[in-house]
Parts: sequence; C-alpha cells; structure tokens
Amino acid sequence: MTKSYDYDVLVIGAGPGGYHAAIRAAQLGLKVACAERDSVGGVCLNVGCIPTKALLHAGEQIAAARHAADFGLTFGEQKLDIAKLNGWKDGIVKKLTGGVGSLFKANKVTHLIGQASFIDEHTVQVGDKTYTAANFIIATGSEPAKLPGLDVDQERIVDSTGALVMPDPVPARMLCIGGGVIGFEFAHVYNNMGSKVKIIEFMPNVIPGADADAVKEFTKIMKKQGIEIAVQTKANRAEKKADGIHVELEDVKTGAKTTEVFDRVLVAVGRRPRTDGLNAQAAGVNVTERGFIPADTRQRSNVPHIYVVGDVASNPMLAHKAMKEGLVAAEVIAGKPAEQDAVAIPGVVYTSPELAWVGLTEAEAKEKGYDVKTGVFPLSASGRAMTLQATDGFVKMVVEKDTDLLLGVHIVGPHASDLLGEASLALEMAATASDIALTIHAHPTLGESVLEAAEAVHKQAIHIMNR
Repeated sequence: MTKSYDYDVLVIGAGPGGYHAAIRAAQLGLKVACAERDSVGGVCLNVGCIPTKALLHAGEQIAAARHAADFGLTFGEQKLDIAKLNGWKDGIVKKLTGGVGSLFKANKVTHLIGQASFIDEHTVQVGDKTYTAANFIIATGSEPAKLPGLDVDQERIVDSTGALVMPDPVPARMLCIGGGVIGFEFAHVYNNMGSKVKIIEFMPNVIPGADADAVKEFTKIMKKQGIEIAVQTKANRAEKKADGIHVELEDVKTGAKTTEVFDRVLVAVGRRPRTDGLNAQAAGVNVTERGFIPADTRQRSNVPHIYVVGDVASNPMLAHKAMKEGLVAAEVIAGKPAEQDAVAIPGVVYTSPELAWVGLTEAEAKEKGYDVKTGVFPLSASGRAMTLQATDGFVKMVVEKDTDLLLGVHIVGPHASDLLGEASLALEMAATASDIALTIHAHPTLGESVLEAAEAVHKQAIHIMNR
C-alpha cells in the first residue's frame, strides 16, 4: 500500500458490514479507520436485530407462562414492569456495542466519530477534520422508508426505531402497516404484551420471498394467536385525536374506505439505503435513483478503490449479508481471492413460531425450469416439538426430481432459524435430499424434522404417512 495516505482502508459506517470489514482488514495487517456518526453497531445492534429479539423473547416468556398450567405449573397474576423491560433490553444493546468498541481497540482500528463526507475520491471530511485513504468501504446502511399521510413522531406513530420503546401502559390497539418481517415481529411483540394487533399489507401476500405454503401456515398460526391480518389494504392518512389515532384504511381491490381507531401505529413499509451526507458524487461514485450504490461480486463500486457493502449496496437488506460482504471487501483490498458467491441467503421472521427459509421457493424453482419434487414433515409428528408445546408448523424441502439436488428449505416452527444452518450448508455444498436423509441426527431433536422432510421427498419418512 502507498504510504502517502493516512489509512490503507477507511470504512464509512460501523454497522454489521462496516465493523466486520474494519476488523478483518486490520487482521490482515492493514492500517484501518472506521467513521461512524452514531454508536458503533449500526441499526442492527442499536435499533434493529438485537433489541427486537430481546422484546420478542420477553413477549414469548409472557405467552409461555399463560400456557404453563397445561403441564401443571401455575403462577400468580402476571405483572409487566415496562421500565425494567426497556432497561434490560437497552443493557443488552450497551453490552454488545461496547464489545464492538473493544474489538476496534484490540485490533487497532481507529474509531472516527462523525459523519463522513467525500471531498474527492481519496479524501473524506469527518467532523472538522479531513482524512485520506488508499481504499474506502462504504457501509452506511439503511433507514425506515416513509409513508405519505402518516407523520412519524416516535410516540404514537412510530417506525421500527420508535416501536422499540415499549410505552406504559402497553397500547390497547396497535396497527402495523406493512406485512413484512418488521411488521410481523413487532406485531408479535405487542400481541404478546397484551395489545390487540392488526397488520395491513398493500400487496396480495405477506412476507415476500417466502414459500407460499410456508406463508399460508405461518399466517394461520399468527391469526390463531390473535393477530388480525388484512392484505390488499392501504393506509391513506392518520389523524391524532384524544380517543386514539384515526386511520383511514382503503381496500385496494374495491376502493372502499373505512376509518379505524388505534392507540399506536407502526409504519413498517420497508427500508431505503442511507446515502444522505455522503457526497458520493465528489468521489465519482454512481448512486442509483433509489439510493443504492451498485457493487460487483468483489464489492467494488464503479470507482475501483471504493467498495460498497450491506444495505446500501443492494437487497436483501440483511445483517448477515452485510457481514459477509464486509469480509469480502476487506480481503479483496488485502489482495486475497475473495468474492461474494453465496448460493443462497437465509431469511427469517423471528416470531414464535419462526418462519425461516433459504434457497428457492417451490414456485421459483418451477419458474426456473426445474422439475420439482417436495418433501414435507409436519411438526405435529415430532416428539421433541410435543415436549416444547410447539407442534404448529412444518419443514418443507424443495428438490430437483432427476438429480435429487436440494434447491430450497422452508421451515415454520420453533428455532427454525437455528435449523436453517444445516439447510444453508447443504445448499452451499450442493447436497442432495439423500445426503441429508442418510445423515444421523440426534434424537429427540427438532433437527430430526429436517431429516424426515428429506426422507419424505422419497416417501420414506418413518413418522408420517407417505403419500
């Protein structure tokens, strides 16, 4: 690397993609700085993945306590201490963000505090200082998309950040606008905390990208838990009044309009890449009309020494995708033969039960011309699921008929996200359904359901009738 620059690599953004890139670059012997205007950890650690999972876990404990009497365990009256709940959640965030800061120090990554803005292709301004670097990695992430007619105040009308602060008392009536991952996770949290929750989705289906059979099973379970779901419905406007938030809802198919009243409204209509203040054009970096900065498989932008990772690079906007891309960018800069070549990127809705998938859906596989066969194993036939009082859901395997090659796995059930690891590895290794079926799985485990779904592909599952 040339010695005329302040740093070999300057990473802009300390979210999952950015801090992975910075630490890996430092591990590889490069002089690294990472600029971040907010707390390290980005959206994921501060106002995304981690705090939502904390609230989901708390809600699930409340729901589990309600059903403990089924096996003879009784409690007194439930009482939720909102201040303690919010404090516990925030404590987890503080510990993890502090951990990233410690990792920066241990790996000699210089933490620059402030908004980084390009002056030219080798120079950025952070605060009132300028820094030069031989290479840059843009990892500025994303932010919640806005919805016309609904002004977010982070109190009564909130986005995913505001929804993390549980109000006291818990709102009696909650509307979640958007039937994606964020909408369903917060709907699940508030439902378990005692709210009456309604989800509306503009499109005909919720959870885009997931298998149709899995989504059907998942929504059936969510409705059984008390969450109302209305598709092809949009929110036109909201008016705050003393008795609640009056929201005008419209049926997309018929145009019929109704007004319903809620105590809190979540706007979860997606996310948009964050490039405000970056001044990318000063470095000659191309930015699309939607705000993305395109990158090739080695994470390079149109300017060869400027790399892009995570949400700002492309969909899907997932922390684990950003992490992988951050490692690729750092390794390419260090001269390693790295490339982003994932066969499939997992997706998860962290409700209870979870919905998790990796690879092609059945419909996608057919659209791509595969002759498809499937294997489905219901959790109602799983002994381990019975002991967990969690028999709703199934494991579905999508396979190419002639080669037995695994194309996709879709799971609705407890710990589906954990079970997905085997499926992701199998896809990356070009495994067949027979490979999984011939692998001994521990008994009794939920993992056996993956094995039996593989057996069901060949109508050889032991614990169900094979048709």
